Amino acid sequence: DLARGKALEFLIEHSTVVDEEGNVIDLTVPDAEVVRDFYKAVIGWTASEVDMGGYSDYCAHPAEGEAPVAGICHARGANAGLPAQWLVYITVEDLDASAARCVELGGKILDGPRAAGGGRFCVIRDPAGAIAALYAAGPGRGASDL
Repeated sequence: DLARGKALEFLIEHSTVVDEEGNVIDLTVPDAEVVRDFYKAVIGWTASEVDMGGYSDYCAHPAEGEAPVAGICHARGANAGLPAQWLVYITVEDLDASAARCVELGGKILDGPRAAGGGRFCVIRDPAGAIAALYAAGPGRGASDL
């Protein structure tokens, strides 16, 4: 989905939350403005807009001008079915192999795999019910490029 891809790519390229493994976090909710304002009031985050073509998603920053630490996205289009919870993107070498292994071990693929952020991702539920995203960078990209 183009919208998710644009937001994820921005976070991957600009986020301080991306660790040496390339992991990123975001939140997809029905009303991103309400949640953006909630985190601004509760913990002092500021936000920058990411144009999604007809609406904006947001990159959350710990202070004005600092690199983003998370994404706050609208649950629209292909993202409408994503759960409203913080979603950790865990970098894997081979997305297809990891997704297949997830299912073999009792997990479930909730969304994807699909293109995003210069690579591909899928959202999984593990056997205990926890949800995460698996992300594989595209050719020529990796954690060292972040």
